[in-house]
Amino acid sequence: MNLRPLHDRVIVKRVENETRTASGIVIPDSAAEKPDQGEILAVGPGKKNDKGEVQPVGVKVGDRVLFGKYSGQTVKVNGDELLVMKEEDLFAVVEK
Repeated sequence: MNLRPLHDRVIVKRVENETRTASGIVIPDSAAEKPDQGEILAVGPGKKNDKGEVQPVGVKVGDRVLFGKYSGQTVKVNGDELLVMKEEDLFAVVEK
């Protein structure tokens, strides 16, 4: 990927939700909601504090994260739809 996020921003690719319910009903694409989970593809160096020191970001490439449905700015890169958002827009890291 040719994107390098600045400061405390991260690049996230949405992870697709299941297209079936637990009872086996198939959900069509037009009725499906945007997923609120994604995988971190790139991480910025961090944000500077009041002393001018860079505080590193608390997530790393490959982490699976939760975020709000309308978080971040959508960009298209090489046909992929990616999200650029600040670290503070992330809710949690999904532990495996």
